[in-house]
Amino acid sequence: MTVLIDRPAWPAHGTLWSHLVSDASLQELHAFAENAGVPRRAFDLDHYDVPAERYDELVALGAQQVSMRQLVERLRSSGLRVRAVDRH
Repeated sequence: MTVLIDRPAWPAHGTLWSHLVSDASLQELHAFAENAGVPRRAFDLDHYDVPAERYDELVALGAQQVSMRQLVERLRSSGLRVRAVDRH
């Protein structure tokens, strides 16, 4: 069980954003986010969007740094991935 984070690379609202996911369960992800003070409104079906300024803090709290590709592969392998086509 691991919470994963990719490097900030997604531009929006004047900053870059990372994705925070679990490769085990949404319960693990929500617990980590709550403990880290990441607001629930940042949750988007299978991940949290977190601004670049929180990246180092979340890594220090235990999120494992992975590439964007690794994050997606691990999320898919976990069965927790929600595909864009299924979001509607």
